[in-house]
Amino acid sequence: MITFLRGEFIYKTPALIHIDVQGVGYEVQISLHTFSQIQALEKGVLQIYHQVKAEDEVLYGFFEKDEKEMFIQLLSVSGVGASTARMMLSALKPEELAQAILQGQTKQLEAIKGIGKKSAERIILELKDKIGKKFSGSNISPLINNTLEHDALNALVSLGIARQVAEQALKKLAQDAPVQHKVEDIIKQALKIL
Repeated sequence: MITFLRGEFIYKTPALIHIDVQGVGYEVQISLHTFSQIQALEKGVLQIYHQVKAEDEVLYGFFEKDEKEMFIQLLSVSGVGASTARMMLSALKPEELAQAILQGQTKQLEAIKGIGKKSAERIILELKDKIGKKFSGSNISPLINNTLEHDALNALVSLGIARQVAEQALKKLAQDAPVQHKVEDIIKQALKIL
């Protein structure tokens, strides 16, 4: 099985990439999330999920290990195939998808093309415990429930503030202050709390 490919990105689209590995070209299916991270790169490493079926073989590539892990978890849900899993990872970043599952946000999952109410409920039911265990050590926090807060958390951590302290400040800010619409404003307010 192929676990990763390192080479030159010869051809890129939002759905697939051709990667030249020492003269051998591989076609790899990717998500929009991965595309956004590699579109400016000429070469790099992709984590690979190698799917082998009776009629064909398909390579799915991921820029981050977390995205590959989430893809594998999604495939473990009955009724979720590789195309649906890739669509989900194109609609939401791995950490956003994990948050939606951990928080039981069926509406957020239903907003993804190809996911109905029953599928969303099944994904949450089957993955909630697995995602909690698998992603508990990563940068996913059930306290941070939207992209602006997530970006603010990452910024605070990059400023040298401990992740737990930053999460607590953002949680307190969310309870006490009106909703902010800019990451910079959230960061400034959180720094005042700290």
